[in-house]
Amino acid sequence: MKTKFVPLMAALALFTVTACSSSDSGSPSSNPDEKVALTYWTWTPNMDKVVAAWNAANPNIQVTVNKQDGGDPAVTKLLTAIKAGSGAPDIMQAEYQKIPTLVSADAITDIAGEAGSLKDKFPSGSWNGVTLGSEAVYGVPQDSGPLMFFYRADVFEKNGLAAPKTWDDYAAAAEKIHKANPKQYVGTFSANDAGLFTGLAQQAGASWWGVNGDAWSVNINDAATQKVAAYWGGLVEKGVIDNKPMYTPEWNAALNDGTQVGWVSAVWAPGVLEGSAKDTKGKWKAAPMPQWDATSPATGNWGGSATSVTTQTKHKAQATKFITWLNSDPAALKLLASEANIYPAATDASAALSTPPAFFADQADFWTIAAEAAKTTKPFTYGPNVNVAYSAFNDAFGKAAEAKKAAAFTASLATMQQTTVDDLKNSGFTVAG
Repeated sequence: MKTKFVPLMAALALFTVTACSSSDSGSPSSNPDEKVALTYWTWTPNMDKVVAAWNAANPNIQVTVNKQDGGDPAVTKLLTAIKAGSGAPDIMQAEYQKIPTLVSADAITDIAGEAGSLKDKFPSGSWNGVTLGSEAVYGVPQDSGPLMFFYRADVFEKNGLAAPKTWDDYAAAAEKIHKANPKQYVGTFSANDAGLFTGLAQQAGASWWGVNGDAWSVNINDAATQKVAAYWGGLVEKGVIDNKPMYTPEWNAALNDGTQVGWVSAVWAPGVLEGSAKDTKGKWKAAPMPQWDATSPATGNWGGSATSVTTQTKHKAQATKFITWLNSDPAALKLLASEANIYPAATDASAALSTPPAFFADQADFWTIAAEAAKTTKPFTYGPNVNVAYSAFNDAFGKAAEAKKAAAFTASLATMQQTTVDDLKNSGFTVAG
């Protein structure tokens, strides 16, 4: 283990940090002309078509795609292989929020020495997701989910409204639209979507976990997140937005019948709208996120993943070469966008996207808006027990949304904070403060 990474790794360790034998097996092959075969676990559709382009041009480094079931099942499968000492792939798709867990389990390796200078190719928010704020590099960012605002342009126009530039504008639009038609809402607070709330807190400047020397810090109940909770709790209490969960038959129907006329979501939203609101195609527009400070644009992420090299690989250098190409080469970025239908995390991703999504076919500047949003994504550090924090969110905010009281929203953060800290301590982590 490199000395400069000891504080971070100490903070990640469950009890103590020791060098595992699996890490030693990850040494790069000494013969650059050796023909190697790499296995890549991913759940992204059509990734085999993207990888085929690499294999055609790199006969000595052949990559086989092994399709997995979603993020959490794949992580569980990888951790099982790491614990067993064999059976892990060379390369693994990893959601940003799972990277701390995988590092603490010695499942993915630091590739800083092999990756070279990649930092400038990605927005700071995405890059922070693979470094955990350290000098280590635990993967290459693959896709991101910058938050944007999607709205029914016809309804806004009917009410004399433009897309909201600030959160004050959003609140005013929510009140005006609901007053004009009590059946219509410009949004809903969904208490089962911790990922969206995390992105909203990120936009406001929050970073819920951090590394403090050899300890983790937890800052869920901070001023930035309090501001976000109070804002949404106030709208729910006032009754100008809905308080029902997203991704239910009721919510899908509301998008399609015009009672849900706005959605704070991510760049991948067009695919959801295509399926849930097909009767309203041509009536929606995409806009930048409403801002807390219009003079300093910012956004957060909802979703996204990186490509990491596991500690069981025997071909660390070759694996790193492949994932660098996959996520930064212009030709690869075009394939990721066209074949895998994802929004690449690379800063110049917009060059790979020439036509807007089908649901927004009339909005030629869709990808320009998305690219600008991605550039303003604020850094955010996840911790090793995201699942615990998210579960606490679902419980506490579920009750708050049902109560429709702003005070219950802000009080929920104290519950999340305490639950997350207690879990870290009970799991053997050192927690600052």
